[in-house]
Amino acid sequence: MNTEEHNKDTNGQAPLMSEKAMPDAFVILFFIVLFAAIATHLIPAGFYQVALDPSTNTTKLVADSFQFVEQTKGVPLFAEGGQIGFLNFAFEGMVSGDKWGSAIGVMMFIILTGGAFGIIMKTRAIDNGILALIAKTQNLEQAFIPILFLMFSFAGAIFGMGEEAIAFCIVLLPLMRAIGYDGVTTVLVTYVATQIGFATSWMNPFSVAIAQGIAGLPLMSGLEFRVSMWLVFTALGVAFTMRYASKIKQQPSLSPCYNVNTEMETTEVKESSFTMLDGLLLSAFVLGIAWVIWGVVARQYYIPELASQFFTLGCVVGVIAILGKRLNVNEVADAFKSGAKDLLPAAMIVGMAKGIVIILGGDNAGEPSVLNTVLFYAGNLLAELPQVVSAVCMFLFQSIFNFFIASGSGQAALTMPIMAPLSDIVGLSRQVAVLAFQLGDGLTNVIIPTSAALIGCLGVAKIDWFVWAKFIWRFMLLLASVAISFMALAVMMNIS
Repeated sequence: MNTEEHNKDTNGQAPLMSEKAMPDAFVILFFIVLFAAIATHLIPAGFYQVALDPSTNTTKLVADSFQFVEQTKGVPLFAEGGQIGFLNFAFEGMVSGDKWGSAIGVMMFIILTGGAFGIIMKTRAIDNGILALIAKTQNLEQAFIPILFLMFSFAGAIFGMGEEAIAFCIVLLPLMRAIGYDGVTTVLVTYVATQIGFATSWMNPFSVAIAQGIAGLPLMSGLEFRVSMWLVFTALGVAFTMRYASKIKQQPSLSPCYNVNTEMETTEVKESSFTMLDGLLLSAFVLGIAWVIWGVVARQYYIPELASQFFTLGCVVGVIAILGKRLNVNEVADAFKSGAKDLLPAAMIVGMAKGIVIILGGDNAGEPSVLNTVLFYAGNLLAELPQVVSAVCMFLFQSIFNFFIASGSGQAALTMPIMAPLSDIVGLSRQVAVLAFQLGDGLTNVIIPTSAALIGCLGVAKIDWFVWAKFIWRFMLLLASVAISFMALAVMMNIS
C-alpha cells in the first residue's frame, strides 16, 4: 500500500540517498501544529453561512457570507476538562469523529484494510501470479513491458500498491538485465507504473476513497472520468518505457546507470511456482474486489461497510490459505498484525492531521474558526483567477505539499478539509478538489526523495537519486502537463 511511512528492507542494500535527509513526516506535522497554534493568537476567527446542496445532499458554505467574530483567545499550551490545547492535538485528533469518517473511522478503516492486505500478500498468490505472467511473456518482446506496466498500474489503482514494488524490483532486475534492459527500466515498469495507477485511481481505499469521504462525495463518484484518465496516463507510461527500453537494448551505454556495479546480473531469476491454490486465492481476491465495487455502486456502502468487506476478504483468503496448507492459523494472524502495523503510521498521521484542523477551530464552516478565515483569504485570492487557473493552482499546491507529507491518506486528511470548502468558495466542484489532490499526491511520487518506496526501488537497482531525477524530470513534466489538461477538462465538464 502506498503510504510511504514505513521502510522496507531492500534485500540488505541501503538506499543510496538516506530518507533521514528529510525530517520525518511526524516532525513536519508537529511544526505545522505549532504554526497553527500560534496562528490562533494572531488571526481572528470567522464563519460562513451554510446551505444544503440538494444535488449531493451535503452541507456547503455560501461563498459570499463570511463574517468575522470578536477576537477570541488562542489555544493554550495545555488544556484540561476535554478542551483543546496545543499539546492535546494528537489525542483529540485521533479520537474525533465517528465510524462514518472524520478521524477515528478513517484510522480504523486504514488499519483493518492494511491487515487484510497483509494476509493477501502473505499468501504470495499475487507474487506468484505476477511471476507466472513474467515467465509466459518474457519471450514476447513486444508484449512483455506493456503487460507488466499495465499490471502494476492496475495494482496501484485497485489497492494502492507502492512499497511492494521494491520486492518486484528485486525479482525483475536480473531478468531485465538478462534480456538487455537496465535498472531504470525495472523501476519504470514496477514503481512508476504503480504510482501512475495510484494517481489516477477510481477506488484506491487509501487515497481517493478517503479524499471523497472527507469532501462529502459518494465513493467512486466520477468513476468514468477517472478510468479514462487512468487509461491515458497508463498508455503514456507504456509508450515512454517502451521507447526508453528499446533505446537501451540497442545501445546500453546510453543508460544513466551504465557504469554502476551490475553484480546482480548473476542473481538467479526466480521461477514461477503458480499453482491451483494460487488461482483459487486470486479468484477470491478478484471476487472480493468486485463485491466492494458492487457495494459502493449499488448499495452506497461507505467506510464502515468497506472496512468490513476488506476484513471479510482477508478472512476468506486466510481460510483458503489454511485449508490449502499455504499458511497456518498463527501465520494468518501474524500477517494480519504485520499488515496493520505497516499502516499504523498512516493511520496516526490521519489522526494528527485532524488534530491540526481542531486546533484551528474545526472544519465546520458555520462555526467560528481560524480555518474559515484562512479559507476566506485563500478564496479571495483564487476568486480573482479564472476557474481553470484556480483548479491548476490546487493541483500545484498538492504536488508541492506531497514533498513534505508523502502519504496519500495523511495528505488527504490534512489538505481536503481546506481544499473541499475552498472549491465551494471559488465555484468549483468538490470532485475537482479531489482530482487535484490525487493527481498532485500520486504523480510527484515518481521523483520526490521523501518517498520511501522510490528510494527503496532505486537502492535495489543501485541508481543514485540525483541520477534518477536527471533522467525522469522530462517525463514528470509530461505527466504534469497531461494532469493539468485533465484538470481543465474536469472544470469545463463540471464533474460531480
